[in-house]
Amino acid sequence: MLKRVWGAVTASRSSRLAVVVVAIAMFLGGAASSGRSTPSASFASARPSQASKTCPSGYVDATLSWGEKCLRAGEFCKVGNLEYHSYGFDCPPDGHLADYATPTTTPNTTTTALAVTTTSSPPTVSVGRTVVLHTRTQTNGCTRGVLPDRQCSPGAYYSGLTTAVICSSTFHTSSIRNVPDSEKHHVETEYGLLAKGYGSALEIDHIVSLELGGSNDIANLFPERASPAPGFHAKDKLENKLHDLVCTGSMTLHAAQVGIATNWRGLYKSVYGVTP
Repeated sequence: MLKRVWGAVTASRSSRLAVVVVAIAMFLGGAASSGRSTPSASFASARPSQASKTCPSGYVDATLSWGEKCLRAGEFCKVGNLEYHSYGFDCPPDGHLADYATPTTTPNTTTTALAVTTTSSPPTVSVGRTVVLHTRTQTNGCTRGVLPDRQCSPGAYYSGLTTAVICSSTFHTSSIRNVPDSEKHHVETEYGLLAKGYGSALEIDHIVSLELGGSNDIANLFPERASPAPGFHAKDKLENKLHDLVCTGSMTLHAAQVGIATNWRGLYKSVYGVTP
């Protein structure tokens, strides 16, 4: 009797276990057929494929060609990359982000300023007439030397360029300088030179300098070399000094003009105490 009861219990348990196994199998099969994910699959699908960057306060979240970045002035950056402009930044040569503002009026302002600078001209000066210091008696075969040939180049000045004019703060020699290449070449041929440019080796010099009221007339021009000394560099130094002496009242303008046209080397020694 006891054996029959235990066998029935065992059979009953086996039946219940079988039912549970079948139920589980049916559940899993139904899940698979209905497209339900397994727990591990559900966990994987819950993660984003690329996490969105959360930038700290004060930073700007930016999506750049090389990734998502948090931007703020002062941070390291890729120099010259224009993508930063879209987020209000620029990457200058120092490699640190800086605030960026789209240029608006700056280029126009700069262009205008340059235009004013390049197109402005010195005040017009009334030079008067050319006064030749001696009669010009020769126009070819002139003798080249440290001093001009006075038969060809006696020197000349403008009557309107008085002491008051040349000593004025508004006077600039550029406002009266006017010696075209054709006139320079004419001087060269008078002195037996080829009509061409000689660079820094030679200049067609004003005998009475413009800062002393000298004229652009050919009578006031001669070819002067830089070397051997004394050349036009030493004469330029004397011209500057004479202008100072005239404007301080230490010498009259006429004396300076006649002296530099007659023998500038002698006048140099008189002013500086040594020969040039």
